Amino acid sequence: MYTKLFNTFYDAWSLWWQTDKITQDRFMFTIFIGVLVVLWFFLLLVKKPNKNPPLPPGPKGLPLVGNLLALDPELHTYFTSLAQTYGPIYTLKLGKKIGIVISSPALAKEVLKDQDTTFANRDVPVAGREAAYGGSDIVWTPYGPEWRMLRKVCVREMLSNNSLDSVYALRRRELRQAVKYLYSRAGSPVNVGEQMFLAVLNVITSMMWGGTVTGEERAGLGAEFKQVVGEMTELLGMPNMSDFYPGLERFDLQGVKKKMKVLAQRFDKIFETIIEQRLKMNGEVGGVGRIFCSSCCS
Repeated sequence: MYTKLFNTFYDAWSLWWQTDKITQDRFMFTIFIGVLVVLWFFLLLVKKPNKNPPLPPGPKGLPLVGNLLALDPELHTYFTSLAQTYGPIYTLKLGKKIGIVISSPALAKEVLKDQDTTFANRDVPVAGREAAYGGSDIVWTPYGPEWRMLRKVCVREMLSNNSLDSVYALRRRELRQAVKYLYSRAGSPVNVGEQMFLAVLNVITSMMWGGTVTGEERAGLGAEFKQVVGEMTELLGMPNMSDFYPGLERFDLQGVKKKMKVLAQRFDKIFETIIEQRLKMNGEVGGVGRIFCSSCCS
């Protein structure tokens, strides 16, 4: 039996060896493909099962770009239409990132309140990292001991009842000035939204540096502060290819990182000016009590 099997194999080998080169190459290529197919099936069999739960349903995207090209500028209406098709929770593929959209009060409560610590962390955009020293501020810092320390300092030193009461006179002064301006414009068209924004901005800046700067210097710093914050907010809300494709961050194709770096330097310069002046002053300024800038200097 073994002799017959050996003779059969020997005859087949001799026949293949005597064929031309093209036939041999085809035969070897066929064997190579067969081996690859066997290995592929073997890998499928031994592949470890995915322990992660499946993602929610969602619209199918294109290769590489996902659902980026399908996004509508009116995101709230676009998300509402998708919710009617896929339910209150669905998946969007945005380049290399995956986004989960929730659109029901019950799910919002589950994510934002019941399990807020689980969903507290988020990806820091390129603009956010550049504006916040690598994402190390209270907005972008991952939930943990460092974030709790930052929150404690913010609440105790800046947003406590005593701190807010100490700048009550500043808030009242700015609001009275806003009301006085609106009253002086009686009978003339007024952009109420713009005036409310300016009033809130003046209240915030007054609470931050109080009477440290006055007159034209205060107006100039307020105008520059408004401009810088507006441009930074615009960059943070701008779609950036580097956020969807992290591998492109080094190229900064849209120049977002470069622009934010310049704005961050201007932002720091404003506060450096205020802090330097505040450090030269001793105790309270103008009888208005402690201001937020004092917390930064203490």
